[in-house]
Amino acid sequence: MAINIDKALIEEACKGIIETILYCLPNSFKGTAYLIGPPPDLRAVRVTSGIISPDRTVISWGLPQVSDYNPPGKGWMEYRDEPNRPLEAMAWCVERQKSWTAEDPVRDSRSVNLQLDGTPEDCHHMEPVLVRKSDLYPNGNSNLEYPKNYQGETIWRDTDHVVVAVIKIHFRPYTIRIGSAETKVIKKLSRILGTELLSYQIRQQAMDAFRELAEQRLNTCNLLAHTIRNAITKSGLILSLIKLELGFLRMQWEELITDGGRLAPTITSIANELETRLLALSLRLSKFQGHFEKIILSLRRLKSYFINPNSVLEWIDSQVTKKWEELVELAGPEIEEGELVNINELILLLKRAAKVHRDPELYQLAVSQIPQELKERFTQFIYSNNVASFSMDELLEVLETDQLPLPFMEKSRRSLIHLNALLEVIRDLEITSNRAIADVKGGVTYT
Repeated sequence: MAINIDKALIEEACKGIIETILYCLPNSFKGTAYLIGPPPDLRAVRVTSGIISPDRTVISWGLPQVSDYNPPGKGWMEYRDEPNRPLEAMAWCVERQKSWTAEDPVRDSRSVNLQLDGTPEDCHHMEPVLVRKSDLYPNGNSNLEYPKNYQGETIWRDTDHVVVAVIKIHFRPYTIRIGSAETKVIKKLSRILGTELLSYQIRQQAMDAFRELAEQRLNTCNLLAHTIRNAITKSGLILSLIKLELGFLRMQWEELITDGGRLAPTITSIANELETRLLALSLRLSKFQGHFEKIILSLRRLKSYFINPNSVLEWIDSQVTKKWEELVELAGPEIEEGELVNINELILLLKRAAKVHRDPELYQLAVSQIPQELKERFTQFIYSNNVASFSMDELLEVLETDQLPLPFMEKSRRSLIHLNALLEVIRDLEITSNRAIADVKGGVTYT
């Protein structure tokens, strides 16, 4: 089993994500989506490609350029890494389930053109679209055969995800960097595309199940009950993505009201400083490298996950403070007094930064041109503990204003529109499935 939905729906979903990226990232000019077929062939097929006009008002769609990935595409054996064959970024994204950023085209080790004739390609970023195996294969995938790499190792065997698509975004020369804000935006939107494709898949499964009702009533009831459980799970996943998007808005807001950390410490600025100090210390205490890496990974998660402020202090204590105290106990006097004091102070600053939104003076002074009522409405939404406690339509209305100078506000608004629509689809599916089960148990026959 793999993503098996109408081609027009796949193309529509891919176009929606590419359109969002091109309009939100001003240094991008082209986007392409590739669908990855089921294992073991993992056929990569170019679905659609869009180029934005110079005035950034119109996107032209289609597959005008010649490509090895145009239908029928390329199978795994044709693009995987092999000796004496050009390395491809597609192989990297599919096998390793990691992104590939070509920030310097003349040194891109996975540019096929560069390897064949020395011609560099555009600066670009390729992002795999991941879906959990447990979501895509709700009944298990023990009989599924994953392909092998050139060394004979089975790929994806020890991962929780499969790659269902790959997004490639082209940028103006030397305007994209590994780990930049643009790559994070693309990664977040790739998750939305995976969720959207999965929701279409679930709906398709439900429709197929309805057609089987006439053949075997009891089995169909069981199948639909399972579909409902999946729908509830997917609605929880979408709510998590909405919370993640609200956290992204919180990060932007706190960067704004603190003037990028100049008026008050922010989680991002302090975590960056703390990571730098730990990296420097780890070079001297290399035998404790593993412990340093765990703390640094926690700091990076803190910056990326945008944890709710009501639980972030507890999270810092368990994931940063406790791990640092364990390292100090192990290293003992090998950590100099000055280094110990400095890092302890930074951890205290990190906790202060987690409470910056509670500073009434900072809040009142924040960006004086923003109306006070708008500030209060906006912060009420982004610092809410319960997504269901407010109307998503009201939040989207607030995000339509041009009085909130947040750098990625339009991207967040479009993401929340997509997620809200998906949530409604899942909830409609729950209602429809429950009604169908009740009707079948009552003796209604579907034809």
